[in-house]
Amino acid sequence: MLLYQFDGGYCYNSDSILLYGFITSLVPKGRMLDVGVGCGIVGLLVARDCDVALEGVEKQTPYAQIARRNGEINQIEYSVHEGDFAEFNDAKGFDWIVSNPPFYHEGSARSENQMLHQARYNIHLPIEIFARKISKLLKPKGQTAICYDARQFVSLCSAFEDAGLRVVNVQFVHSKLNRASTLVMIHAKKNSKAMTNILPPLITLEDKSYTPAVQEIYDRAKVHSIKCPI
Repeated sequence: MLLYQFDGGYCYNSDSILLYGFITSLVPKGRMLDVGVGCGIVGLLVARDCDVALEGVEKQTPYAQIARRNGEINQIEYSVHEGDFAEFNDAKGFDWIVSNPPFYHEGSARSENQMLHQARYNIHLPIEIFARKISKLLKPKGQTAICYDARQFVSLCSAFEDAGLRVVNVQFVHSKLNRASTLVMIHAKKNSKAMTNILPPLITLEDKSYTPAVQEIYDRAKVHSIKCPI
């Protein structure tokens, strides 16, 4: 897949690639919304490999435009709604909502670049608002899959539960076997009473190379990116 990205703007990283692998392992189907699309990588990769009708929502105009362009280049039907997810409305409901949302908290070292700040910090999409909006937009048995800061895992699960979203699958990501997790991938279902399944941890690096599990995800993604001016 060929993807254009902004030189000097927010660019996708391993979080998006790993989230794509996590989502496709769940074999999603139906109407899917990607929240905070950026260049469109997560939704476009999933739509390429799975039977979903893809839509997206993005509050920053330049990213909405480049995501639409990336959909056209890769010949994937893709409707990107421009605006704040907290104010987004839809009458039909979605079967799936996926997102690599802004999850840095304000205590993190912050970027002075406003485009980067909006793409990275959860002050622009607080956990509670994020969870309630996902629940509102999902169909009665809809599902969601996101990645988030592992250190905010408890707050996220609490917000999801309060919004009627039961966390059913969890996978923590570690850069190395002996390192603490900084990323967690979560699969939740609306109106579910299922128990939570904690999957084996995903280790990304062994020595200086990707582990076989992570390399397999990158091999499936087959992404080539080109930087362009904003």
